[in-house]
Amino acid sequence: MSDIKKVVLAYSGGLDTSVILKWLQETYACEVVTFTADLGQGEELKPVREKAEMAGVKEIYIEDLREEFVANYVFPMFRANAVYEGIYLLGTSIARPLIAKRQIEIAAETGADAVSHGSTGKGNDQIRFELGYYALNSDIKVIAPWREWDLTSRTKLIEFAEKHQIPIAKDKRGEAPFSVDANLLHISAEGKVLEDPAIEAPEYVYQRSVSPEEAPDTPTNVEVGFEKGDAVSIDGVAMSPATLLTKLNELGGANGIGRLDLVENRFVGMKSRGVYETPGGTILLAAHRGIETLTLDRGAAHLKDELMPRYAEIIYNGFWWSPEREMLQALIDTSQECVTGSVTLKLYKGSATVIARSSPFSLYSEAHVTFEDDAGAYDQKDAAGFIKLNALRLRLLQARNNRNK
Repeated sequence: MSDIKKVVLAYSGGLDTSVILKWLQETYACEVVTFTADLGQGEELKPVREKAEMAGVKEIYIEDLREEFVANYVFPMFRANAVYEGIYLLGTSIARPLIAKRQIEIAAETGADAVSHGSTGKGNDQIRFELGYYALNSDIKVIAPWREWDLTSRTKLIEFAEKHQIPIAKDKRGEAPFSVDANLLHISAEGKVLEDPAIEAPEYVYQRSVSPEEAPDTPTNVEVGFEKGDAVSIDGVAMSPATLLTKLNELGGANGIGRLDLVENRFVGMKSRGVYETPGGTILLAAHRGIETLTLDRGAAHLKDELMPRYAEIIYNGFWWSPEREMLQALIDTSQECVTGSVTLKLYKGSATVIARSSPFSLYSEAHVTFEDDAGAYDQKDAAGFIKLNALRLRLLQARNNRNK
């Protein structure tokens, strides 16, 4: 690794990556290219450029990837109704493949022979980034400072920053209350005040939603339109993927929707406690499942539900670019050909409840399920033979048990 000439750093401009930038320059005596992705984290990115320029960086990439993020990563994942360990909507996990892809592309554009990230050696993100790097460029060199340096505490990071005159935000000079990761799908908080799972998270941890108790006393109804499994409109108004998710975030946050306090199993083996807010994604998941109840055949729907935990685990563990994810995605996308229509949800004090749904491809037949006269649409006598055939093995089991008593 001593012959590194140029490295593309995933750069946020925060304390960690600002220190990493200088550390790379010193340790490897190499040129550093910074890459900052706007995935809807809601932060002003102008200071990021200024900090990189102050550090002597000549090639600075700051890109608005919100539409690509939602259209090509979030939406495909939501076609699968993917949730990890039953409840986590994978907001951090799904952002890493896109960042890794652009780093590899920028490395090719700039002639860089290495890439770097600011993830620690304890978490999942180091795996997600690096699996992405190697899947897209098997020969790329990867520098993970947290696995190499001796800056093992926030105090040491701040001392390094002060020594090298790296600007530090005032709220970073003390012990940060918790660590935050944000994008258009979610915002997560981990560490510090959240490390004891026996203690309730303080209200100030939540940044994108009001508490359900403080949400309006009047419900909000919203209609989400779908085409082939993807949301395309809200209340009849067509929207781009990122615009639509932004609007759902506003509606969900205002109604206290999408909060999650979770102890999860990291891929590296340890358990961690995280507090997540996914207001728009929570609404989107409920709406998507709502339209699928009308349009998916029972066998297809049940198969999707069986495969979903595996698909979610693949994404959580960082294998977005793997052949198994692509195989499952092809199956899932095939199932979405007729998942078109609209779903109306009631948003109220933390809940998003489907109250109506319609589709030109609906498999729902009122003629067959009515409690009134069905005019011959369904012959109830047919059920007798169906039940007897399905009961045959149970009757044979019972007969055998009776013989052997």
